[in-house]
Amino acid sequence: MAIRVILADDSYLVRQGLKQVLAGASDVEVAAECSDLDSVFEEVDRHRPDVVLTDIRMPPSNTDEGVQVASRLRESHPDVGVVLLSQYTDPSYLRALLVDGSEGRAYLLKERISDRRQVVEAIEAVAAGSSVVDPKVVEVLLAARARGERSPLAELTPRELEVLAAIAQGKSNTAIAEALVLTKRAVEKHINAIFLKLNLSHSVEAERISPRVTAALLFLSETTDVAG
Repeated sequence: MAIRVILADDSYLVRQGLKQVLAGASDVEVAAECSDLDSVFEEVDRHRPDVVLTDIRMPPSNTDEGVQVASRLRESHPDVGVVLLSQYTDPSYLRALLVDGSEGRAYLLKERISDRRQVVEAIEAVAAGSSVVDPKVVEVLLAARARGERSPLAELTPRELEVLAAIAQGKSNTAIAEALVLTKRAVEKHINAIFLKLNLSHSVEAERISPRVTAALLFLSETTDVAG
């Protein structure tokens, strides 16, 4: 069964571009389009989608409507995934998106719109309750956090930094092992060391993707001040 998606962006051209990108994905169906915050919730009630793909800024205020969509749907329609499209690497948006958990949430930069594979993979991930964060955003957060005085990241080895970046992007242990050419057991050892050094909860060490993504991203964005 196809994943039903609602597109939300105040730009007609962007919505058309997204429709063209998704038209080539056999497992995705665009159920409706929206151009402002109120219409998103109307269409969600009308069409009961699996995923909302939304711009971060729309009318009426053009500030953080995409974050508001994610927050309100967490309460009213917890099974609906949200892919947030943004041109900003500002960690405040990530913190706001993750405040209620990272399950079924994705943060992609708008420059990815033309990449069908990345957009579809994000839609599929949030529909399944997992998380995706744009690799470029993770890189910016890692770099900014590492520059901080007495950053715990200084205690991590180069390989552990690579594993942490992969965790923050929402990759499973198996996917990390494949990407970094490691055994799954080696990945598990690196993750144990990372969370111990960063003093993060051991409850996120198991391969439960969303909780550990939340922990990693909140750590990276906690004291980071990045504008993009």
